[in-house]
This record gives sequence, structure tokens and C-alpha cells, in this order.
Amino acid sequence: MSDLLAIIYPWTKSIHIMAVISWMAALFYLPRLLVHHTERVGLTGDTHELFAMMEFKLANVIMRPAMIATWIFGLCLVFTPGIVDWTMIWPWTKAVAVIAMTVFHAWLFARVRGFAAGQNKMTGRQYRMMNEVPTVLMIVIVLSVIVKF
Repeated sequence: MSDLLAIIYPWTKSIHIMAVISWMAALFYLPRLLVHHTERVGLTGDTHELFAMMEFKLANVIMRPAMIATWIFGLCLVFTPGIVDWTMIWPWTKAVAVIAMTVFHAWLFARVRGFAAGQNKMTGRQYRMMNEVPTVLMIVIVLSVIVKF
């Protein structure tokens, strides 16, 4: 199995990067939709239904499959011989940041379900602040992998 992972390494890495880009795009965009849904639309009416549908499709058609692909191909990279040196700090910081990104993803899914049910307890400002979470995690992940601190 490890021989196969080494042979397909460039493909695995390429697909992993594409999945990460898709996941990150959705993680950046969904909180912005929630800001506008909160501040401009409210929880009833046709525009609410439109926003709820857009949020649902972004979360389920783009974000969830991208996260799953990111995890699958990322784990394939982890198990490829010679790629990860677990005696260094960087794989651990990346792992913690990816787990935190996954928790943020789940938190966003809960917000989407809440809006669909006509419930929201957060302000637009709070969603704006939460929109910074994936940026901070992305910085940690990229520096971990590239600088290997």
C-alpha cells in the first residue's frame, strides 16, 4: 500500500490542494452570507427562503464534499512514506489547526440549520468576527507545512 501511495503522491497532493481551496472558499463565503442574512434579510419571507437555500447548497454541495476530500487525500499524504516527520512540531500544529477548521465547519453547519428553521441568535458583527477564524487557521496550516517550524 505504501508503494502505491508513493507512486500516486503527485496526484494525491494535487487533489488535496484543490479540495482545500474549495473548502476554504466555502468557509470564507458562508459567514458572509450569514452576515447579510442577519442584517438585511431577517428570518421570514421570500428573500429569507432564497438565502436559506443558498446557504444550504453552499454547505452541502460544496463545503461538505470539499472537507471530506480534504480529509481523505490529506490522510493519504500522511500515510505516504517520507512525507511527514512526526518528530517535528509542524505536523502537530497543522493537525490541531485542521481539527479546529473541522469544528468551525460543524459550527457553520449548525448556523445554516438554525437559519433554515427560522432561528438565529447571533448578530452580523459576531458573524464578521467568526469570519476571521478560517483565516487564522489557514495561516497556521500554511506556515506549518511550508516553513515546517
